[in-house]
Amino acid sequence: MNQPSRRRFLKKSVVAGLGASLPANVAAPGELFVHHVLFYLKNAGNQADKAKLLEGLNKLAKCPTIKLVNIGTPAATNREVIERNYTYSWLCFFDSPADEEAYQKHPIHDDFRNNYAHLWEKVVIYDSIGPKR
Repeated sequence: MNQPSRRRFLKKSVVAGLGASLPANVAAPGELFVHHVLFYLKNAGNQADKAKLLEGLNKLAKCPTIKLVNIGTPAATNREVIERNYTYSWLCFFDSPADEEAYQKHPIHDDFRNNYAHLWEKVVIYDSIGPKR
């Protein structure tokens, strides 16, 4: 292994090792917490419900611990492995698990659940943590 590749490998190994020994609410240096939610509406074809959920997501995006947010709809890609039955994709990034936990407990998030949960039949959530790139 050449020297630059070895340094990158060692650096990633050290960061990975740090992440394993830190408490659950602390990210290793240079890590990012990603929260990805897929919303499936009860009435998927109802444009008023879709607009209402988008309204709620735009309010939710104002939560102060969110570093970056994306609200999306299924892309026009067409491969067997692609899930396209959801209505909205909510993807947000946090500097740490503690910031994501604060978001979960924030009044804006509580209001979102209380005022918009009646619109969806299902949510699927993917939380992950990994190095910033």
